[in-house]
Amino acid sequence: MERATTSGHLPVLYREVLDGLAVRAAGRYLDGTFGRGGHARGVLEQLGPDGRLLVMDKDPEAIEVARRDFGGDPRVSIFHGSFAQMGQWDAAAGGLDGVLLDLGVSSPQLDEAGRGFSFGKDGPLDMRMDPTSGESAAEWLARAGEQEIADVLWTLGEERHSRRIARAIVERRAATPLTGTAQLAELIASVVPRGKPGSDRGRINPATRSFQAIRIHINRELDDLHAGLEAALQCLKPGGRLAVISFHSLEDRIAKQFINRHAKAPPANRRMPVEPDFVPVLRAIGGATRAGDEETASNPRARSAVLRVAEKLPAGGAA
Repeated sequence: MERATTSGHLPVLYREVLDGLAVRAAGRYLDGTFGRGGHARGVLEQLGPDGRLLVMDKDPEAIEVARRDFGGDPRVSIFHGSFAQMGQWDAAAGGLDGVLLDLGVSSPQLDEAGRGFSFGKDGPLDMRMDPTSGESAAEWLARAGEQEIADVLWTLGEERHSRRIARAIVERRAATPLTGTAQLAELIASVVPRGKPGSDRGRINPATRSFQAIRIHINRELDDLHAGLEAALQCLKPGGRLAVISFHSLEDRIAKQFINRHAKAPPANRRMPVEPDFVPVLRAIGGATRAGDEETASNPRARSAVLRVAEKLPAGGAA
């Protein structure tokens, strides 16, 4: 989720990401979520003539920007698709010195009403990161059962009023199709009680959690994250770095657990007669890194950003 770079602003946790990747001039790096190229541009500036930058994105508009801004650079290769597919890209499968995954929705996507991500701007209820494929939010809400909708809102949005919202959606669509973001946001607000002033519920729009959950579901974001982390581990060379920026507790939990699972031996099990040998594959580089006060003051969207970095170990687990 990065800020626009055309105005001179930097993407979220810009310096922390570049430090975490420890970019080498002749290295090969993959930005799995190009967005508008803020982090990619920073990596490219540190690469020499023998370095390589691979960029991926689901969003065709992001790919257009990548081709416009970087297409003429022989060091850059561009792939339209999810980072979950990096292992299928020959350029990545050959070995990487660093992988960056900047999760969630980008600022340009949020700011463009026509993409349907924002409840603050009326637009078509789409929410697809790749509008050329898959099912839109409007199409899913038109066919999904009440229990399925409630489960998505609860599981992916941690929405306490998931059942009430799901019931309202099913009742409303029976009379009027839900096709716009403002229409859905107003419906949610009509059935979700406002929180007390100063509380978390009082500070955020009642539609926030539901929109987040629907977007994650429509784009299969958590499935892609699981697959992308495994693919990154396979593509990284020994000594290569993995950097993951998350904006949601579920995403951060997945990234944290993935790193820990490959970096730390599992707890001892007294029922096992012989504990299997554990050979670490990753080494965590620091802990969770968050944006500082200066960055969050200039970019409120950075408040929820969490960066985790890990390094792939040589065979045998030696650091």
